[in-house]
Amino acid sequence: MDINQLVASGRFRTIKEPLGALKLLQWFFSILAFASCGGYTGELGIGVHCKNRSQSNPDIKIGFSYPFRLHQVYFDVPTCKSSDSERLYLTGDFSSSVEFFVTVAVFAFLYSAAALLIYIFHQQKYNENNRGPMTDFIVTVVFSFMWLVSSSAWAKGMYDVKCATSPEDVLALVPACQQQPPIAQCKEGRDPITSGLSVSVVFGYINFVLWAGNIWFVFKETGWHATAQPTAGATTPGTVAMAQGKKPGMDGTDGLGYGQDSGYEQGGYGQQAGFGQHGGYGQTSPTSYVNQM
Repeated sequence: MDINQLVASGRFRTIKEPLGALKLLQWFFSILAFASCGGYTGELGIGVHCKNRSQSNPDIKIGFSYPFRLHQVYFDVPTCKSSDSERLYLTGDFSSSVEFFVTVAVFAFLYSAAALLIYIFHQQKYNENNRGPMTDFIVTVVFSFMWLVSSSAWAKGMYDVKCATSPEDVLALVPACQQQPPIAQCKEGRDPITSGLSVSVVFGYINFVLWAGNIWFVFKETGWHATAQPTAGATTPGTVAMAQGKKPGMDGTDGLGYGQDSGYEQGGYGQQAGFGQHGGYGQTSPTSYVNQM
């Protein structure tokens, strides 16, 4: 099958429906989520001014990046006691939360892309034996939970990264800046730009809303929803009669009105208690009147 035949056989109107439209949005925002933090690089600056200016370093640049193993990021600062410098390291390892977040985003991206292709080109196989909708429903619920957990974990990790890379906190690691009496004048440089990290957390929660909102539309495609509908809309003969503007039993179909079981035919004014042979003005009464005469 060539590309033209493949495109012609596609059911592209699925994208206009809520199920397909939400899946397309999930695919798009999952890309934004892992791209906004997976490729992040930042840099901060500090300055250490010793009394002996030849030992000073007024522009110390410290770079860091994803996955934020800050305890492996080092920088050299002057000791202000000699011309030698001292190597220091940032504090903290925040790789677990951000890698978990990126992993969820990547798998959500792959699943959304695969689901879109199935919706468009293999709709019949998707609905066959109801396995496709049921699997889709379970995976959607799992991803909704994973997005909530990973976004919350990364929000806490991002806050810790901002604190650990703050120039004020980094200066607290420099021994020359903490000695009493002070032997150096320490100044904060530029702060790292972390707006991209904040945006990644926002994208994470947007993905949670999209996946959680899609649970209902996926559930409607499953057999569980199809079997629940008759139970919720079950009717009785009486309710059908009322819907048709009749009183229950007037048509004699529900066994509670004037039909064969409780009408006036067999047990009413019929053969036993009517005007027939046994109790009415039939053959017996005229004969008795003639005899009296």
